[in-house]
Amino acid sequence: MSQPPVRVAIAGALGRMGRQMADAVQDDARLALAARFHRPGIVGEGLLSRDEALAMAEIVIDFTTPAASADLARVCAGRGGPALVIGSTGFDAAELADIADAAKTIAIVRSGSFSLGLNMLVGLVERAARALDPDDWDVEIVEAHHRHKIDAPSGTALMLGQAAAGGRGIELETVARRVRDGVIGARPAGEIGFAVMRGGSIIGEHSVRFCAEGELVTLSHAAGDRIMFARGAIAAALWVAGRPPGEYDMRDVLGLNN
Repeated sequence: MSQPPVRVAIAGALGRMGRQMADAVQDDARLALAARFHRPGIVGEGLLSRDEALAMAEIVIDFTTPAASADLARVCAGRGGPALVIGSTGFDAAELADIADAAKTIAIVRSGSFSLGLNMLVGLVERAARALDPDDWDVEIVEAHHRHKIDAPSGTALMLGQAAAGGRGIELETVARRVRDGVIGARPAGEIGFAVMRGGSIIGEHSVRFCAEGELVTLSHAAGDRIMFARGAIAAALWVAGRPPGEYDMRDVLGLNN
C-alpha cells in the first residue's frame, strides 16, 4: 500500500522562495500542499492564519527571516508540532538558542543551504582544512549574492567557515575576520577571512581558497537556479517526517554525517 502524501505548509508564502516552494510541493506526488501562510494580518491569495496552517500540516517549510523562524520554532514546539525545515539565514545567538530549545520537542532541519552540491563542498572544505597546516595555509571565503539579500556573510559562507574551523578543531568565532578596512597589519596565522559581494541578480556563488606560499587551492560552487534549493528542501521535508526531536542539517538528510 502506498503511503499518503506528507502534508506540508509553506511559511512566508508570498516571498520569492515561498512561491517557488509552493509550486515545487504541488509538483511532487509524495507531498500535499496543506496550507500557505505569511505574516500576521496578510490575507488573500488562498492564505490561512499561522495557527490554521500549523493545525493542517505535518511539516512546515520556512524560508523567511531569522526572527520569524525562531518565533515559529517556539510556537511549533509549544504545540508539539509540526516539524520544521528552516532555510532562513542570519540568526543571532539568541535566535539559534530558541531553535535549539525547540528541537528538544520537535524535529527541525536547519541549513544555510539546501543544495546537494554545496553540502558536498562543505565536506570537502572540512577535509582540506584538516589536512592543510594552518600555519602555512590561509583560508579565505568569498561569496556573492543578489542585491536584495539582507544578511552578510551569507549563511552558506558561515557554514563553510564552520567547516574549515571544524576541520582544524577550533571554533569559527575565535579566528573569523569578517571585515578588513584601513591599515590592519599582517594577516595572523590561522585566520579565516570572509569577503562579500552584493549585486544584480546573482543567485549565489561561494568559493573557499586555501592560500600558501607559491600555490592556491580553490573549492567552489555556483547556483544557477533557485529550484535547487526547493529540491533540497523537499528532500529534507520527506526525510524529517516522523523523525524524533532534534536539530538536524542537510548533511544528515544526505547521510554525510554518518
